[in-house]
Amino acid sequence: KSGLDPGGAWHAWGMACLKAGNLTSAREKFNRCLKPPMDLNQLNHGSRLVQDVIQYLESTVKPVLITDDDYFATLRELEATLRTRSLSLDMMCEGKIQHNSYYQECLFYLHSYGTNLAIISFYMRHDCMREALLHLLNKESPSEVFIEGIFIPSYESGKLHMLENLLETIDPGLESWGVYLIAACKYLQRKNYYHILYELQQFMKDHVRAAMTCIRFFTHGAKSYTELGGKQTWLLKIKDHLKVYLQEVSRSSGRKKMTFTFRKKMSATDVSRHINTVDLQMEVTKFLHQCESSGASQMTDSSLPTLFGNNNMKMDVACKVILEGKNIEEGFGIAFRVLQDFQLEATEVYSKVAKHLVKQQKYSEIQQLLKCVNESGVAAKNDGDNIILNCLNEFKNIPAEDLDNLIQDMDSDENKIQAYLLCSKLRSAYLVSVRQEKARAVQLVQRVRQLAESSGDHVVQAICSQWL
Repeated sequence: KSGLDPGGAWHAWGMACLKAGNLTSAREKFNRCLKPPMDLNQLNHGSRLVQDVIQYLESTVKPVLITDDDYFATLRELEATLRTRSLSLDMMCEGKIQHNSYYQECLFYLHSYGTNLAIISFYMRHDCMREALLHLLNKESPSEVFIEGIFIPSYESGKLHMLENLLETIDPGLESWGVYLIAACKYLQRKNYYHILYELQQFMKDHVRAAMTCIRFFTHGAKSYTELGGKQTWLLKIKDHLKVYLQEVSRSSGRKKMTFTFRKKMSATDVSRHINTVDLQMEVTKFLHQCESSGASQMTDSSLPTLFGNNNMKMDVACKVILEGKNIEEGFGIAFRVLQDFQLEATEVYSKVAKHLVKQQKYSEIQQLLKCVNESGVAAKNDGDNIILNCLNEFKNIPAEDLDNLIQDMDSDENKIQAYLLCSKLRSAYLVSVRQEKARAVQLVQRVRQLAESSGDHVVQAICSQWL
């Protein structure tokens, strides 16, 4: 008559029927006020009214402890106590309570009015993980439901191994679980739970991704190569994962094509290349660890370069190896292999090393660097000259004697003239210019005279004019 929503009254009536043990009548009353969700895969447990029903039904099957007061309970209460105790024994049987009427009642309401997440969470609460997984598969629920309903509760309660065993039992190849396992990996990565991630990747036999996680364990948080020296077991694990992957690929290529849809794939060539990178990183780590231990290390980097970074970082590794040894020659061999293996711009690396040596005023070591470059067998004709020119472009205050020694080490007269002009040594530039073939000498001397005129060096200007 008043036009009020009768839903609340039906719900209260239904709850009263439940408490009286009249389950059939309760169903009829709840049918008038409960509605199934619009989207079964929404990430919640359904309406509050449904949750209240489930909560009550679950509370009735919990074991009841007898206290002194219970001796004065009515016969009906005692009967209820004994009944719920026997129900709790049903629950303990392999964690299942299928034969219990309250359990069946919960499932009726969940399947009629609950979300998939609510059903799966119910199974998980009662240690029915297998049923939860089968429901997930049958309903083809999205990965978010798996993460929220099964995966998070499993690792939080220490049951990850149980989950893995069940996944394998239901589908030994794990293909049915691929989309869920990849989603779980992404979730763990977002949360920075790398140890659980690594364990899961090993279970998935996803060796390439497991190797990538090992790289993260090796590099993350390390501030020095002394620290990396203590983490070299991760490098061995990377190699192990990659070798196992190669074996699996070679085995499967001989048979009918295997479908590893969710495991990361990589060509055998790329895997071999990564194994070489690990070997080289082991050598670099061992060398730089020794340098730091002996106190030879002088470079202080804000970030620690490794060969697992981009090309710029690999070039930083090569520079570090050359500069950290007792002398340039000691680390040059390893650095040269880094440059060759990754096809890096060698001249850029050598120039960077040379500039660092100029800053430290180690001019004789620049000459040692040039000697190593020339003896490497792959240096282009002007590589050594370009290294010196790059230094002179940046540093104008090199002592005269050291500067002369560096320029004298250059191969090309043209480059020597360019170097002298860069350092405003016009007289020296003139002396080299006049030794060139006549037509070229005229061009060079004219250029020297022009610079002498603009800089106000009348002596050199007069000498050039007289020669011309």
